[in-house]
Amino acid sequence: KSDCTKGDQMTKDPVCGKRINRGKAHATVVHDRFVYFLCCPVCQAQFEKEPKRYAKPELGIRVKQGP
Repeated sequence: KSDCTKGDQMTKDPVCGKRINRGKAHATVVHDRFVYFLCCPVCQAQFEKEPKRYAKPELGIRVKQGP
């Protein structure tokens, strides 16, 4: 399976649940080694205010660990 397929680019905003294209996300936030994609400033503010409420591993992408 190619990493460039359309489905792989779609994700869900963990705050509002809207499906968004990762490349067109308003913002990305890293929390507990996962990157979350947010659709707008309101969702970004909510996530940053209460990350434990919204951060779910199934909605983010694991950040690769460095050396």
